[in-house]
Amino acid sequence: MSAPVLSIIILAAMFLLATVLPLNMGALAFVGAFLLGTLVLGMSTSDILANFPGGLFLTIVGVTYLFAIAQNNGTIDLLVRGAVKLVGSRVALIPWVMFAITAVITAVGALSPAAVAIIAPIALNFAGKYKISPLLMGMMVIHGAQAGGFSPIAVYGVTVNGILAKTDLAFSPTALFLSSLIFNIIIALVLFVVLGGRKLLSSRVSHFVEQAAEARMAVSVGAKAGRDVSFKGFGSGMYGPRDPAGDGAAATKEQTERIPQLVTIGGLIALAVVALGLKMDVGFVSITIAVVLALVSPAAQKGAINKISWSTVLLICGMLTFVGVLEEAGTIEFVSNGVAGMGMPLVAALLICFIGAIVSAFASSTAILAALIPLAVPFLSTGEIGAVGVICALAVAATIVDVSPFSTNGALVLANAPEGVDKDKFYKQILGYSGIVIVAGPILAWLALVVPGWL
Repeated sequence: MSAPVLSIIILAAMFLLATVLPLNMGALAFVGAFLLGTLVLGMSTSDILANFPGGLFLTIVGVTYLFAIAQNNGTIDLLVRGAVKLVGSRVALIPWVMFAITAVITAVGALSPAAVAIIAPIALNFAGKYKISPLLMGMMVIHGAQAGGFSPIAVYGVTVNGILAKTDLAFSPTALFLSSLIFNIIIALVLFVVLGGRKLLSSRVSHFVEQAAEARMAVSVGAKAGRDVSFKGFGSGMYGPRDPAGDGAAATKEQTERIPQLVTIGGLIALAVVALGLKMDVGFVSITIAVVLALVSPAAQKGAINKISWSTVLLICGMLTFVGVLEEAGTIEFVSNGVAGMGMPLVAALLICFIGAIVSAFASSTAILAALIPLAVPFLSTGEIGAVGVICALAVAATIVDVSPFSTNGALVLANAPEGVDKDKFYKQILGYSGIVIVAGPILAWLALVVPGWL
């Protein structure tokens, strides 16, 4: 059996094991790189480790550490409250606020599951309060996370751009970011129309606040009558009790918290300006800003190191190390020649998009991107089809399917279903929608991003 064929079998086995068992595919990838490299290819340990992506490691650790501090010091909560306040009483804008906030969070470097884990409970709580479709709200959060996920300083963006930077392909990080952003905005618009968003246009927050006030009055009357009445008010989260310590103490506490939050916002802006405008290394810049924030507010950085997504770091670094060994085995050239040999570049591009979408619905999107893009590079280097369009289409197809209940993002939305929602019914709704996305997503991405370049 040739080394390329054996390496493909190992790669398939890795995806299978990581799907059916609670194993990190990055750990499997390191094992695969070690076994394939030493036993089959005769590589030394130093040769195998030469493929370890040290720069990407620093970038992911730096941005997730920075984001963990921003979460600890309340900056994320501050941004959410401020954004919701901007929409005033217009209920129809709340899903779009959640979409935008999640997009911004991932765009500045947070992992997609981390952003969804933070915003989904808040968003679905709003959905329960203001009678918004939970499916609409949950999917708006996930598509928002994917909309910002390919910015040049986001994890997805850094991964894809880092892989392509080592090739001779002419590629545009801006095109990648805008493709995902626009594609997810269009999907969000369709969802808003189909799932009852138009009915929300006439709804106002004040209407629901009045309902909550009437319910609280009923509780008060019931209590006076000696009845045991309990109620969870619609507005309890936004219109809670006053601080028992008094207005002065509350104001002082708020001012003390606000300073680190303002510094954090300034740090996030500085990250974008320095890393993108001055072309400085994202990893070093982000970890420098994180350390500055830790010095400004030592309490906020407690536990931040533990919130770094080490499992994702292991996943990405392991996969890219394995991909380096695949190159040594000739696997990438072998697969690319097979795809190119089909003689139908458009069909080959669509096939790649479908593979990315189907596998990513059950496995890690980051792992799929790290595996498929290197396999597609030699095929794209022939110039028979536009590299930018194919890479953008693959990126979109492999990430929009994260709405699947079998993916982390979809599972987070399902787990945070509002009180009173039938979880079995909600699960079937998410499953049905993800099925539509898996089938239609790659085709639409291919039609929008690949076919025009071919024509």
